[in-house]
Amino acid sequence: MNFCNFNKKKIIILALLIFIISNPAYAYLDPGTGSIIITAILGFVAAAITTLNIWWQKIKIFFLSTKKSDNKKDEENTLK
Repeated sequence: MNFCNFNKKKIIILALLIFIISNPAYAYLDPGTGSIIITAILGFVAAAITTLNIWWQKIKIFFLSTKKSDNKKDEENTLK
């Protein structure tokens, strides 16, 4: 018997048992709740992208400024 196939069978049986035996939650999520959840997820993604973009710009400016300062030092040394 294949070990991987055996694990798949166990997972399927466990999932079916969970759905069959679970108790009802008696909870209601109205459309406004779903809207709030989607808005929060989109806000988090937008904030993460903006933060990464700001950090990337700072890193890029840092390395470009050090490269330019090195080039200026080299030019000054060659002129002397």
